[in-house]
Formats: sequence, C-alpha cells, structure tokens
Amino acid sequence: MAQQNPEDLLSGASNSSMLAVDPVAVEPLKGSATPVADSQTQGVRWKSLFSQSLRFTLFEHAFRYATEPATRHPGQPFFHGYIDAVGALHGWSDGDPFYVNYVGHPMQGAVSAYIWTFNDTRYRNVEFGRNPDYWKSRIRAGAFAWAYSEQMEIGPISEATIGNVQAFFPQQGFVDHVVTPAIGLGWTIAEDALDKYLVRLVERKTKNRYLRVIVRGTANPSRSLANALSGQSPWARPRDRGETNAVQPRKPSHETDEAKRNLRVAPFEFAPNAYVFAAHSGACAGGGATAALRVSPEWQIVLDVNGCKMTGLETNLTGDSFSYMAGPRWTPSGSSRFVPYFQVLMGGNKLTEERMFPEKEAALSRLAESTGSTPPTHDQYTQQYERDGFAVAAGTGLDLHFNRALGFRLIGVEYTHSWINDLNGFAPRGFQVKTGMVLRMGTW
Repeated sequence: MAQQNPEDLLSGASNSSMLAVDPVAVEPLKGSATPVADSQTQGVRWKSLFSQSLRFTLFEHAFRYATEPATRHPGQPFFHGYIDAVGALHGWSDGDPFYVNYVGHPMQGAVSAYIWTFNDTRYRNVEFGRNPDYWKSRIRAGAFAWAYSEQMEIGPISEATIGNVQAFFPQQGFVDHVVTPAIGLGWTIAEDALDKYLVRLVERKTKNRYLRVIVRGTANPSRSLANALSGQSPWARPRDRGETNAVQPRKPSHETDEAKRNLRVAPFEFAPNAYVFAAHSGACAGGGATAALRVSPEWQIVLDVNGCKMTGLETNLTGDSFSYMAGPRWTPSGSSRFVPYFQVLMGGNKLTEERMFPEKEAALSRLAESTGSTPPTHDQYTQQYERDGFAVAAGTGLDLHFNRALGFRLIGVEYTHSWINDLNGFAPRGFQVKTGMVLRMGTW
C-alpha cells in the first residue's frame, strides 16, 4: 500500500479503498484512551460521562477560584452560606455582563451537551441533517446540559456551595438556569451545522492541515473544549477515525407516516429566544424559552418564560423583569416554509429593582475600619423594590422552517400589559420583539 501524505488525512474525505486517519487530528491526550466506536453495545457510558463532567466542573471552579476574590472568601459558614444562596434566588438578572449570560453560559451548555454526545454510544456519530436520530441525540444532550447547569448553579459542587454566590446581590437571578441549557442547545446545533457546511468546505478546498485545525477550532469552540476534557485532541472528529453514523435515518413505513412527518405544525416545539422589550418608560433586553404543544392541526398551547435586564435606569439603580405566561396559539396548516402565528398569553410578571447608596457604604466602611468592627453587609447600604402582578401578551410572528426538525423565528412582535404600578418610573407595558431558533419535534 502506498504511503499517505499526512496533510491528506485530516479532511475525512471518503475513500473506498483506504481509511483516512490523521495521526495529529486523532491523537489522544497523553495517558487517555482513544474513543472507539461501540459496535456491540449501545447505551450511555455513565462512568466516562461523570468522569468527564467532573473534569469540566473542576475546570470551571478552578477558574472561578483564581479570578473571583468573593469565591475565595465568601465570609459565611459552609452550610449556612449554601442555604442563604439557594433561598435568595429570585428575579431574572444575576448582575453578570451580557456576554457572560448570553455567550459564556450558552457555551457552557454546549460543552456539557457535547460531553453527553461523546458518551451516548447509540447516537454519538450522527451528523447534522434530517436524520431523526441526530435530533433525538441533541434533545437528549440538551436534557443533560440542563442537569449539569443546575448542578453547577445550586448542586453539591456548585456556585452556591463554593463561594455562596447567590447569597449576595445581584447574583440571585434565574437567568443562567434558563439560558444555559436553552440557548446552549441552539449553540450546539449551530456548531454542528458549521462543522458540516463550513469546516468541510474548507477541508475540500485546502490540504493545509494546520489551516484545517484552526478552522475546526474557531468554528466549534465548545466541541473543542469538550474534546480536550474527554481525552481527545481539540480538533478531533469521528470521521477522522473512519466512524460513520451508528444509526441510519428511518424511512417512512407507509403514506400515513409520511404525511404525519410533513405536518407543518409539529406535535411539540421548543424555541430558545432573545428579545427586547420597549416602553415609553425604558427598555429591557434578555432572553428565555417558549414551548408549544399541539392540540390540533392549527392550534397549540404555549408556555413562555422570559427575563430581561432593565436599561436606561438612573444612576445606582438596577433592575430586571421576569415573566411567565401560557395560552393558545393559532398557526395555519399547510406545507409552506414561512409559517405565521397569532397568540394570546396570560400569566404573571415580576419586577425587581435595587438602589445602592455608595455614600452610605463608604461611611460605614470607614467606621468599620476605624473601630475594627465587621464591614457593612450589602443590605445596610441598599434598598430593594419588588412588584408582582397579572400580565397579558398578544401578538404575531413569522417562522421559517428549514426542514422537518429545524426552524428559525424571523420575528415575533407582542404587546404586553402588566397590571403592576410603575416601579421607580419603569412601567411594564409596551411592545416586545423576539427572535431565535425553533426545534420541531415529532415530525421526523
């Protein structure tokens, strides 16, 4: 057999006479086993899954401990601090910058989702596309990402135990509990699509293996970190080991099955979204998730949970809004790629604000320093405000369906009215605009 040029091996291109394997691309980290296809057994490798998840957890906590003084010195007894942290959870915002909440945490969700896929042997090698097994695998991975996120937030080895983070303002919000798994699932699917359509395009155009490695890493940063945590090279792919889809797409058994799969309104839809709420009193930007259960070909029951951070507030005042609503949605039946909808939702809205008094904080700190007493606690120089009330939202939107499994919410516009008195000038009455990915389940 003729010797292969190493630069020809990373592309993973099919060759009926030879297995293309790049020794650089598939070389595992030193001391780690190379993942292999499980041809005999199909299931979840729980021991490996928990081992890799623990590595990720320790990696995250090591970074927190190294960069956050408050994590190193929470100033509370362990159990008392944990109870305070969990008991203080409320509202939406947690005080982190936008890029942390809506980029960093979704990437955390994507990394944990990939860790699951590496150990879910039945679906490990499926690729982005119409294959129903791909979508099953990502839904399973999304469920694990939620479990990992909850452990990281309030579990036994979490921010609540190591640093008692949520016990201190303004870390009490639920934003990470929703955004990490919801937008993280969309992030995972986006990386899968980039790997199939962008990375492979580059690999077909160039034989420079270093350029290919760079493209793989930049297009799939979450997968790269998950690879490293699982003992592989960051740029590794199943195709480098000659592995193909473990499960092939199932073809419709008869016409009824085919018709059911082509229904425009899926039996169940899940849509992570980003949105902006605008009113005459101010604006609020954030995200959330929407679940829709079909009860007839043209009607769905919708559950919508969203939160946002208020912008444009006066100095030393911060706030957030948290809404939870449900109601009917009408969407026409048919086979068009563009699908409009109309919905009316009812539920609740909670506003939370906090005003800081820096002069009072400085005075109390100087007094504590001069007398050698305990430094002032947060509640000694802040004032909190809360409002809860009934809310209604009515609006319309337009979705673009790429295939039976995936769509994109081009735009959703709703008018929201909350029966809550203005909170320091912020009135929760106005228009909100949404956009995001739509996962359509039960149509494949």
